[in-house]
Amino acid sequence: MGYYRMMKKIAAVVAAATAIGFATVAHAEAFDTAVGELDVSMTATLATDYIWRGQSQTAGAGAVQGSLDIAHESGLYIGAWASNVDAETFGGADVEYDYYAGFGGDITPEIGYDLQWATYTYPKGVNSVDEVIGSLSLYGFNVGAKYAYDPSSSLYGFVDYGFELPYGLGLGLHYGFTDTKDPLDGVRSDETYSDWAVSIGKPILGVDVSLMYSDTDLDEVCGDWYGKDDYCDANFTLAVSKSF
Repeated sequence: MGYYRMMKKIAAVVAAATAIGFATVAHAEAFDTAVGELDVSMTATLATDYIWRGQSQTAGAGAVQGSLDIAHESGLYIGAWASNVDAETFGGADVEYDYYAGFGGDITPEIGYDLQWATYTYPKGVNSVDEVIGSLSLYGFNVGAKYAYDPSSSLYGFVDYGFELPYGLGLGLHYGFTDTKDPLDGVRSDETYSDWAVSIGKPILGVDVSLMYSDTDLDEVCGDWYGKDDYCDANFTLAVSKSF
């Protein structure tokens, strides 16, 4: 399980840059089974917003989130993640459920890889989105791409870097670039945008606390999507997460 432990350590300092904080950080419990060792982890998170690629998914409101992950010693894993979302934005759905499966491994003690399939679902709302994801972690960096192929096509490339600071602090840096085949607003020719974030976190009294600054270069397109331009503007998000 060397890769699994390594990825949890990396996630501790960069996860806030991609969503809402330490939602992917968990203290896994190991179980010996007839098919090998399994690591099971769960998290619960409270956040002041749900930020996805620099964009609020809760119309600026708070978020309650949770995850369950099961990893096999071979590198195979499955998991589920959920959060509340803004019903008006997501066609009546007020909850997002994500399901994923993948395989990860070590190339060297400092280099690892991860291949994943994920589906993002919105019950009674907009169509689900399916992605294939590949990433490479090396010396504190995590570099990868996400290709969404259903119901529409888009490519998301990202670079994360996380490292430890004094006093038990972790710092995460993130940059992402989205490239679609269609105009962002259905009319103009612009098909790309960027998002970036800086996060800092620390375990305090048994919970993981993180603060993230995020932003995008989306302008009036944000208003076309969400009804408000400021849902894609600079934002500070505070998150508190507990692992079980």
